[in-house]
Amino acid sequence: MYEKLNKLSESHGRIHLGKGVASGVFALMLGILCFLGVLAFHFPAYLTTPELREVYDTGVMRQLLFWSMVASGGVALANILLGRVRWLSASAFIIVAVSALMGGHKVPVGNYAQHSAYIGLDWFILDLLGSSLIFIFLEKLFPLRREQPVFRAEWQTDFHHFIVNHLVVGLILLVTNQLVHRFFGWAVQGDIQTWVRDMPFLAALFCIVLVADLMQYWTHRAYHEIPALWRLHAVHHSAKSMDWLAGSRQHILELVITRTLVLAPIFVLGFSKEVIDVYIVIVGFQAVFNHTNVNVRLGPLRYLIVTPNFHHWHHSQDQEALDRNYSAHFSFLDYLFGTAVKSDRLWPSNYGVLGDYVPNGFLKQLRFPFTWKG
Repeated sequence: MYEKLNKLSESHGRIHLGKGVASGVFALMLGILCFLGVLAFHFPAYLTTPELREVYDTGVMRQLLFWSMVASGGVALANILLGRVRWLSASAFIIVAVSALMGGHKVPVGNYAQHSAYIGLDWFILDLLGSSLIFIFLEKLFPLRREQPVFRAEWQTDFHHFIVNHLVVGLILLVTNQLVHRFFGWAVQGDIQTWVRDMPFLAALFCIVLVADLMQYWTHRAYHEIPALWRLHAVHHSAKSMDWLAGSRQHILELVITRTLVLAPIFVLGFSKEVIDVYIVIVGFQAVFNHTNVNVRLGPLRYLIVTPNFHHWHHSQDQEALDRNYSAHFSFLDYLFGTAVKSDRLWPSNYGVLGDYVPNGFLKQLRFPFTWKG
């Protein structure tokens, strides 16, 4: 069974419906998330994110865990009884059974240390569950490349980046906060922060997105124009397919640098928590949506905001697209600074790094910026 699961995880391509593989994979993945959820309930001080604990309701999370276990176990059991890829569904059922024996959704949560080092397991679970459900649905509803399967080539590399970058969210937050306070604390002015906090909500929201995107634009442009920084950023550009998971391919050092620089003006200007919370939602949505395999264009609005059509060009190997379309939120910045792609075609042809010299695989890409071959 282990060898079959390992072979399945290393494969890619279209999953044909009606044979039990698709439902078995669904049951297995949901069962694994359930098991991780039970672990998070057992060790909340070390496996959950303090910022998230303040937002979500534990009772709702218990219900989500319960019905996820029911769905995973039910689908797995049905496949076993129908004789459809039994080894796959049996694996899912065993994981759900172990989760139930460990306490399932009824694991008691007592008092625990509030300021311990932690791994963002809850953030990983919720984001993977939410992102996959929302964006895979959109990709199937409005596909750009219909022939591209959910488990396309190199999905494993992007998923490894997704796992690591989510689990170390606590470390990234700690490092970026320390860097911002150390290097930009001198610029804080109380009068300016008071004025910013007194702005109407929508005006403040527009300003925080604009300020962040201006910093994002010039940081992003530096990644392309400075060779040493390009070695970091090339990892992100090495994805040869665009979908909801492709945006996760990002070197952790680039993640720290970019978040520090983008957070700096937000910290200095002193935007309110309510504005920052909405900004985070916008950033999270666009970061995933603009990489998706969806055929969505917004007409004249494409000259104002970044869409998948706009950002796909940034990942293209096509000559007219190289070092273009840097903006993350407002596309008019690229038109303003003369870096917008000008093409008669709606979509690019090929994605990835020109020359294809970035290796595939998470660990190889982690080392790549520090090797100078290619």
